[in-house]
Amino acid sequence: MEAVFAVVVGIFFTAAIYLMLSRYSIRIMLGIAILGNAVNLLLFTAGRVTREVPPIIQRGSTTLDLAAANPLPQALILTAIVISFSFLAFLLVLTYRAYQALKTDDTDEMRLAEPEERPLPPLGY
Repeated sequence: MEAVFAVVVGIFFTAAIYLMLSRYSIRIMLGIAILGNAVNLLLFTAGRVTREVPPIIQRGSTTLDLAAANPLPQALILTAIVISFSFLAFLLVLTYRAYQALKTDDTDEMRLAEPEERPLPPLGY
């Protein structure tokens, strides 16, 4: 099962990098969202995927059973999901406002700070 998750994580990372290299801001935002999901799935896989024993300490024991899933990656993933959702909501609003102001989502056309008729800066001193 962990080999399947490793392949899925690789596919997620590949898709995320491909989308983030695009010049359209919507694709960049989707790539960031997929990258967050890939990292979450990577942490989940690193914490041993098991269904047999839940991460609960049994009565009379002081430690977890060796076959139990590690609860720390699960807690980290829950925190990361909340953070990535809030970051995605911020990016969505930022992209929408940029589209409203500039009437485009192409990052090459979003060059108000660098007009095209301006000469290039010096290449050497």
